[in-house]
Amino acid sequence: MTEDSAQFSNPIPSPNATRWIYILLVIFALLIIMLSIWLISTKSNLRVLQAEKEEQRISLQLEVDSLILVHNQTREAYGNLADSLVAKDSLIQANAAEIRRLLDTEWEYYKIKKKLERLQVISQGYVRQMDSLYTVNRELTEENERIREEVTIERKRNVQLNKAKDELNDKVELAAVFKTFDVKAVGVRQKGASETETDKVKKLEKIKICFTLSGNNIIPSGNKNIYLRIAQPDKKILSKGRGEEYSFLFRGERLQYSIMQPIDYRNVDQEICVYWDRRDTQDLVPGIYNIDIYEGETIIGMVSLVLRK
Repeated sequence: MTEDSAQFSNPIPSPNATRWIYILLVIFALLIIMLSIWLISTKSNLRVLQAEKEEQRISLQLEVDSLILVHNQTREAYGNLADSLVAKDSLIQANAAEIRRLLDTEWEYYKIKKKLERLQVISQGYVRQMDSLYTVNRELTEENERIREEVTIERKRNVQLNKAKDELNDKVELAAVFKTFDVKAVGVRQKGASETETDKVKKLEKIKICFTLSGNNIIPSGNKNIYLRIAQPDKKILSKGRGEEYSFLFRGERLQYSIMQPIDYRNVDQEICVYWDRRDTQDLVPGIYNIDIYEGETIIGMVSLVLRK
């Protein structure tokens, strides 16, 4: 190989070419350095952004938790009143659960922030409704209490009025009862047209009972039936017979009478005498004979007669 051809195949770089190579290498080095700086800065910014994102997430989480805590405390504080807002309570709980899900799975700050603001509005509306219900319930409770007090007072007044009425009725009923005085009973023996008193059981032909029926303007005037029952010492009643025609009703019970005396009552004192006639075949025994006088539902007089042998 010739010297000329060797020189041609291995050319010697010129000084200008070498300088440009150095310049390009420096430029590339500078670019690499700048890119490295940019990457480091970007990574640092990303770490800052990630930290801010986590801080925002925790802040939103705390807001949700705080809101639900206050909501639950409010619901418990109102007790049974909260039962009337179950639907709204369910809506609040569902929205809170949705926000928590988004915080754990998806990160869209403004979307979550918007949902949280909506939840806060719903929660505030819930509190306002609860306050309104509480106010209405308190007013109703106070009104009911006032009504109960009025009813209690009215009942007491009615009891007092009924008691006074009953007492007045008792007084009227008591005042409307016949009263007798000077009640006497004697055994009688008939001698022709005259009578002689006797206490000998064998001589007795009649029992004469006399009394004065007092006047009473409260009792309606008109025809009245006075019944007398004469009880022997063995408690048996001296009666003309055992049929209903010789009986009368007294407080729901049918009693046999010894004497029935109709009178025409004129609201003035009336002296009344009645007789019980002994039958010829009728045996009487010595002892005490108790005599009760009846009118209507009341025993208006009583007297005893002692008969001897």
